[in-house]
Amino acid sequence: MLTKADDYPIHQLPEPIAYAGTDRNFYDRYFFNGYSPDGAVFFAAALGVYPALNVMDGAFCVVDDGVQHNLRVSRVLGMERMDTRVGPLSVEVVEPLRSLRVRVDKHEHGIAADLTFHMRAEAIEEPRFTYRQGPRTIMDYTRLTQNGSYEGWIEIRGKRIEVKRDRFLGTRDRSWGIRPVGARDSQPVAPPPPSQFYWIWAPMNFEDRITLYHNNADGEGRPWNTHAVMAPTAAGAATHMASCSSDIAFKSGTRHARAATIRTVDEAGNAYRLELEPQWNFYMSGLGYTHPEWGHGHYRGALAIGYDVIETAKVNESEMHFLHVQAFSKATLTGSNGLERKGHGVLEQLIIGPHKPSGFAALSDGAK
Repeated sequence: MLTKADDYPIHQLPEPIAYAGTDRNFYDRYFFNGYSPDGAVFFAAALGVYPALNVMDGAFCVVDDGVQHNLRVSRVLGMERMDTRVGPLSVEVVEPLRSLRVRVDKHEHGIAADLTFHMRAEAIEEPRFTYRQGPRTIMDYTRLTQNGSYEGWIEIRGKRIEVKRDRFLGTRDRSWGIRPVGARDSQPVAPPPPSQFYWIWAPMNFEDRITLYHNNADGEGRPWNTHAVMAPTAAGAATHMASCSSDIAFKSGTRHARAATIRTVDEAGNAYRLELEPQWNFYMSGLGYTHPEWGHGHYRGALAIGYDVIETAKVNESEMHFLHVQAFSKATLTGSNGLERKGHGVLEQLIIGPHKPSGFAALSDGAK
């Protein structure tokens, strides 16, 4: 099965590009978020390819006046991975590792957009994510993360929002590899392990630099993948921190942060402290994460388009499909030599099951 990608020198196996090894959970994914300086306007987009499932899907979401509009799309891949369009949504690589374009053509649900991402800092390769349950590999993927700015426009049911470069900032990522996609596994590893996942991700934008932090941890609070980076917005190498940690104070009755502190130390021993003040939550179910019907990689026919809205102030934050959030956050960075910067970004949180340091003991119990 030859496809367009086979004309490019990108092969890594003695197979056509259409075949991505033997694991049905292989995926290849784009993610974008962006926001105005005050967080009043927030948007996010995603597009995923699942070669072994022969599915491509995606979503575009925008929050305005406290309402989150969610457009979700899915189609049969047809084994052609170079056509990165699903219905009205498309992603174009304008200049690799520097500029990408996300478009949403006008359609019946009244959302349209034309947004170009421009890098503010070099793309960062995160440590490889490998997670096993007994003998079974659940996750094994690589991800790059890059902070940038956007220009273009968004329309929501006749209202046009101008997105001006260097005013609307945000983050994109690209990940590829193995993680659970499509239908649930019909036979989990024996004995079935308890549900547990702890994930914190905090990409921040400041005037002259960006910071990244993430933490995957087990139920005891032991990180199995954690890392932190600081990088200049001008040309220059990123600083990969020698150590990093975080403390989160949760809103009562929820698993969502009301405040967070991230501490890092570089190889030279310089210490930094990042204080985050979450303002409100963007719900990742808009992009399909933990969504009961629009989960990633699910077959929904030749072409499917769905739309709904979430009134963010009325969400029951304890419901499972609302646990996964990106909280628009104000950020204060302090460090050696009198460093102090104000900025903003997102604090992504997905906490399922026990996490002893947070006081969580059951599947979705909230903070005391």
